[in-house]
Amino acid sequence: MRIIGRFTQWLFILCIPLLVFTGTVAWAANSAWLYTAGFEKYHVQETLAENGLPLTDTQLEDIAHEFIRYFISGEEYIHLTVQSDGKTVELFNEEEIIHFKDVRDLFRLDYGVLLGTFIYCFIYTLVYLFWRKGSLHHLLARSAVIGSAVSLGIMMIIGIAMLLDFDTLFYNFHLISFSNDYWSAEGNMLRLFQGGFFNDMFAYGAMFAIVLSLI
Repeated sequence: MRIIGRFTQWLFILCIPLLVFTGTVAWAANSAWLYTAGFEKYHVQETLAENGLPLTDTQLEDIAHEFIRYFISGEEYIHLTVQSDGKTVELFNEEEIIHFKDVRDLFRLDYGVLLGTFIYCFIYTLVYLFWRKGSLHHLLARSAVIGSAVSLGIMMIIGIAMLLDFDTLFYNFHLISFSNDYWSAEGNMLRLFQGGFFNDMFAYGAMFAIVLSLI
């Protein structure tokens, strides 16, 4: 019985960093503000116009919401068109569309891990809150503190790596995460999501994860 208790405790501790990380990714993927703020900061509207695709602020906002809708949908591929100079334009080429499918698959994996870790942590917490009339509350509290401390430690390591060489970190992430090189396909994808955009997203994500860990 003690072995089972130890196992469930350490599983709970390990689930907390996973819960924080996957929750942060889910928040970032579904935050329209992160998209539109990045579009504005990195002058995406001007960049697209210089490349023959003038769009309005409203159209850019619609693009952000379309990405959010696609990433939580059951659609295999994204087909995003915009109206520009009276013409209907396909925003992405075939390689970019395939890459966004790969990204969507990663997000779906993230949502699955998020749901699984949340369910386990929720059940574990309920058991320790109501089992033996509170005699194990201190164990639950200690486990939560350890798990949160591990989360903070991981965020510190990632933060230091970002400060030292974000480009290398981001490049290696793509090599590990994707089985093809379509993430470097040239087109509107790179004009919408410029290098600084992801740097900012990682930074906001790290801050969000730190807040979750402290809570």
